[in-house]
Amino acid sequence: MPLQRITLTLARSKEYPNGSAAHGYEMVAPLDGNGHLEAGEWAKAKQACTVRRFWADEEFDLGHLVHRGGSKGGSWAFTYDIAGDEDDEAGFRFGTHSFNIGDYVSIRDEDGVMHTFTVSLIEPA
Repeated sequence: MPLQRITLTLARSKEYPNGSAAHGYEMVAPLDGNGHLEAGEWAKAKQACTVRRFWADEEFDLGHLVHRGGSKGGSWAFTYDIAGDEDDEAGFRFGTHSFNIGDYVSIRDEDGVMHTFTVSLIEPA
């Protein structure tokens, strides 16, 4: 199963009524035929499963997509600091959500704030 490059952009919110293409994530991950994250394939290619956080004028954050197992697809997060002194950003129910163009997914940032994103692009990595 080839890896996919998935771009998530900020969905409309109180602060951004039209959403924002300048705020989001670009991640590389394996998806099954229905657009779900595939944990078995991730385990085979986890070093290649990266994430780039872009947030308007801030510097990019570069990290990895991590899977922690568990029921219902397990928990998924973005980690930017392997040493462990920076908090991860958790994907809300990434184990059960699909990643297809137009789908909505939510991510809890390092400050604990939940943001909703739209899957805006999927292409081979």
